[in-house]
Amino acid sequence: MKAKVIPNGTITSPRGFLAGATQAGLKSKGGLDLGILYSGVPCLAAGLFTSNRIKAAPVLLCQQHIAKGRGQAIVVNAGFANACTGEQGMSDAAEMASLAAKRLGVSAEDVFVASTGVIGKGLPLERISSGIEKIALSRQGGHELAEAITTTDTFAKERAVSLELDGKEMVIGGIAKGAGMIHPNLATLLCFLSIDALVDIHFLKKALREAVDISFNMITIDGDTSPNDTVLILASGLAGNGKIEDGSAEARAFQDALDGVCIYLAKSIARDGEGATKLIEVAVEGALSADDARVAARTVAGSPLVKAAVHGSDPNWGRIIAALGRSGAEIDGSRLDLFLNNLCLMKGGSPHPFDEDEVRQAMKGEEVPIRVCLNLGNAKAIAWGCDLAEEYVTINSEYRT
Repeated sequence: MKAKVIPNGTITSPRGFLAGATQAGLKSKGGLDLGILYSGVPCLAAGLFTSNRIKAAPVLLCQQHIAKGRGQAIVVNAGFANACTGEQGMSDAAEMASLAAKRLGVSAEDVFVASTGVIGKGLPLERISSGIEKIALSRQGGHELAEAITTTDTFAKERAVSLELDGKEMVIGGIAKGAGMIHPNLATLLCFLSIDALVDIHFLKKALREAVDISFNMITIDGDTSPNDTVLILASGLAGNGKIEDGSAEARAFQDALDGVCIYLAKSIARDGEGATKLIEVAVEGALSADDARVAARTVAGSPLVKAAVHGSDPNWGRIIAALGRSGAEIDGSRLDLFLNNLCLMKGGSPHPFDEDEVRQAMKGEEVPIRVCLNLGNAKAIAWGCDLAEEYVTINSEYRT
């Protein structure tokens, strides 16, 4: 019951889903910037949202709509975050849902709204209203939607897998966006997932939390968390399988497949960090607890000094150890083992002889794996980040201009 990747798969790969996007003049750089995901049948729905105490209007509206556990569409725009926009922002988010609902012939309460872009600017509703009417929905439209939600991203992030359960093929599809303002407090910016399996709603909520916890909550680019972070999953139930309940063999297989989709999308976000040239993967093993493993891995992945060293292919492993030491995890410095791309740099808390040129060469690849063995327990975790390049400052010094 292992999931298979669907070539060129996207969020509309599962049965029942259509999508599309248009250019509504919302992005300063132009291009697709307004899109819709639509299910022809009512769906079970679950969501997770930013932990930032300042929440954008679309997040607040989604939290209201998700309470009933169902939904049928998502309308999303780029260019304007509709965050810190007061009562007008809430009114605009609700109007955006109503416009999409009217276009699709569904209830406004069954439409989720997401926005991304510049904080503090209200939505240009006339352009959004006109754009919604122009969106053509299709089974191939998931690719357009994935492109429309990008801002500083350099590529669209999409994934779909198929899995046979109960003698029936089910499909999980997903898209995500994010390249900056990413840190492990949900950390997606935006991610939308679709499935055609029949699932129990309580299991769906649990499965989403678990998948997000080991994927989007384990990536960091710059230490900032957006007010707009949103993960939504819609389940059409059209695969024809028996209902997946928590604790079953089917539930475990489904969880593994959902985890895989979310990890792929999360790594794509980390890889596409603003100005980044390398993906950093930090594996921490032998921790006393899962919490220790997670905080240690995330601290190393998010350390500006580690990120800068990786950018310059500088095997300055002391920066990794220093980050571990301040992480808050339980650590015994006399037991630490450290590996970079499987090359041992530290053993039993002491420097291990290594060829500096060999390590430097290993760090020049597009992926830089770091592995730390704490040798205290059995818990482990993996976090992902990216190098810190000059281009990051350039991008963020000109974001509004």
